[in-house]
Amino acid sequence: MTGNAPALWVKICGLTEEVGVEAAVEAGADAIGFVFASSPRRITPQRAAELARRVPPHVQRVAVTLHPPQSLIDELCDVLCPDVLQTDIEDLAGLIVPGTLRVHPVLRAGRAVPAQIPPRLLFEGPVSGRGETTDWVRAAQLAQRTQLILAGGLSPQNVAAAIAAVGPFGVDVSSGVERAPGVKDPERIRQFVHAARAAAGSLMAG
Repeated sequence: MTGNAPALWVKICGLTEEVGVEAAVEAGADAIGFVFASSPRRITPQRAAELARRVPPHVQRVAVTLHPPQSLIDELCDVLCPDVLQTDIEDLAGLIVPGTLRVHPVLRAGRAVPAQIPPRLLFEGPVSGRGETTDWVRAAQLAQRTQLILAGGLSPQNVAAAIAAVGPFGVDVSSGVERAPGVKDPERIRQFVHAARAAAGSLMAG
């Protein structure tokens, strides 16, 4: 199955402080996300570059946008030099994205699936950052056809169930590891990564 990759990809998103970045790296996350859209987690490209400065090369830096103007994409490439651009799939037709920048298109629950499914996509709820669980049944269907990153309402408490139900390539969490909007909790980050890795290991063993 395309969706069941040998190792689970884990992203901690919406980072705004050094302590959260450090916790994500120490916990073994594969990627960290910085938000450049309307959100309590929004930061500037300059702040993201500061936070990313000491992140090791094996941890991907993801620029998270929503309906961005081309000027923002250009600024992010100049200032942050992210590894990945995450934005709604509908946004991509109007953007010029450097060939060196990987793209994770976002498909939101309830929207039509494109005729050509990208090799990797992020499946999210209708609105990001609200802690609302998305449609796991639909996600599981899509995970049979692409490397699906599951987002929307995940937490240390439900990520194992989500992985068992969906069989995703990866998982993405933001509000589920916070003590307040935009303020990450290092212990919850560690719990999330541990629970996700353990669940993925059980799924592969089964």
